[in-house]
Amino acid sequence: MSDAFVVCSHLSFSWPDDTPVFQDLSFSVPGGRTGLVAANGAGKSTLLKLIAGQLRPAAGSVSVRGVLGYLPQHLPFAGDQTVAQVLGADRILAALHAIEGGDASEEHFTTIGNDWDIEERSRAELDRLGLGDVALDRRLGTLSGGQVVSLGLAAQLLKRPDVLLLDEPTNNLDSEARDRLTAVLRSWGGCLLLVSHDRALLDEVDRIAALDAGEIRWYGGTYSEYEQALDAGREVAERQVRNAEQDLKRQKREMQQARERAAKRASTASRNLADAGLARIVAGGLKRDAQVSAAKTNDVHASRVAEAQARADAAGRAARQDDRIAIELPGTNLPVGRTIFSGERLQASYRGRTIFSDVDLHIRGPERIALTGPNGAGKSTLLRLIKDGPRTAYLSQRLDLLDEDRTIAANLAAFAPNLPDAERMNLLARFLFRGARAHLPVRVLSGGERLRATLACILYAEPAPQLLLLDEPTNNLDLVSVGQLEAALTAYQGAFVVVSHDDRFLAEIGVSRWLRLADGRLTEGQPV
Repeated sequence: MSDAFVVCSHLSFSWPDDTPVFQDLSFSVPGGRTGLVAANGAGKSTLLKLIAGQLRPAAGSVSVRGVLGYLPQHLPFAGDQTVAQVLGADRILAALHAIEGGDASEEHFTTIGNDWDIEERSRAELDRLGLGDVALDRRLGTLSGGQVVSLGLAAQLLKRPDVLLLDEPTNNLDSEARDRLTAVLRSWGGCLLLVSHDRALLDEVDRIAALDAGEIRWYGGTYSEYEQALDAGREVAERQVRNAEQDLKRQKREMQQARERAAKRASTASRNLADAGLARIVAGGLKRDAQVSAAKTNDVHASRVAEAQARADAAGRAARQDDRIAIELPGTNLPVGRTIFSGERLQASYRGRTIFSDVDLHIRGPERIALTGPNGAGKSTLLRLIKDGPRTAYLSQRLDLLDEDRTIAANLAAFAPNLPDAERMNLLARFLFRGARAHLPVRVLSGGERLRATLACILYAEPAPQLLLLDEPTNNLDLVSVGQLEAALTAYQGAFVVVSHDDRFLAEIGVSRWLRLADGRLTEGQPV
């Protein structure tokens, strides 16, 4: 029997407007841990939904061996649901309680089936994921976003699945919750297909499946090993570019030399024919023969030059890094030591519960601050208290700063009205919105595209921001987009405060000051 747990055969799928996502895609997923990576909009989440049966393919088939568990990126839970309902245990628990109360109706035994230990197993899974103190009758509206994600995972694990599909499972998780998730995946014994932008989590997988241009390419090993393979491939491609360019220069040089030789021979032949005193008709024929020979030689060299040019173009396309943004932001410069925000005895509460109080915070330029802390500690709330300061830009988790119905170019014009049209288009091209893509409405953009558009607008706003507030900016971004965000923040010359649980991302953007918000207090110091 094949070791494949998931088999997709000749899979095709298109959006309602007939835009194709996959065409004739075939692959199989074996046991163990597989990381699925691709650019935003390539179809990672769509592929998981097809495997989970939430979408139907236009053609082809999907087969799954065993019980399937699926944790989507956007959880379909309502705030008034209870923990037991999300776990799928509410009806079984009600039947158990009815039997304990003396009601021996057959329907209760049918509902329970073999799940007499459902309460114990539920508590065990909740405890395993850091939710040991969460009551089964608690409403979801009282939980943080990270707690809801962990609860959703617990619900899938309770199914005892053979195949587990996870779509961005670390979104909104704090560091402790991420560590618990990592421990779960390390001990996973079935088939796991993981979509994530979390590089640390992807370094726990056995293989990488890269979805590109509607095809799956397989790489053995972790994401770091996958990156090394890509880097090696880029080095080969760059060598091919250099070799192709040298060959093109040589072919052009040889063609020019051949033309010069032909011209020299023709000139010498004309003098010799005149000196030989041949009849005009004979001399004309010899001259035409020489011209035909020269033309043939020129055609041969021209063909070689065209072939060399084609090789150089192909090598250039293979090596080109079109996914890198290139920006300079002198307008965001913030002098060292200048205070950009000062707040004392800040406090916040929610539904009568104090989140934090007596918090003092002073931000001076150009500090790079990481704001950490457990889910529900009030990190987003603190950012919202800071965001109304002068020359401050705030990027919420929802990336909802832009006008959905306007184009990218029109949004930029609203943020930077004095920027000439030509400069505006050049700027958007540096953010990878080239040509007609600059005129796409914001509502159709993927997560990574929306991030780039938002960055272009706020970083080149008039006046340019000197304090950036970023709330979980890498959520829902593919790894290319994370790299683009890192490049933008590296070029940024002001101060920023970023809430993120991605340690590698924080290291890449040069964080110089660490703050932790927990138990209502804000403390200084890098986490151990």
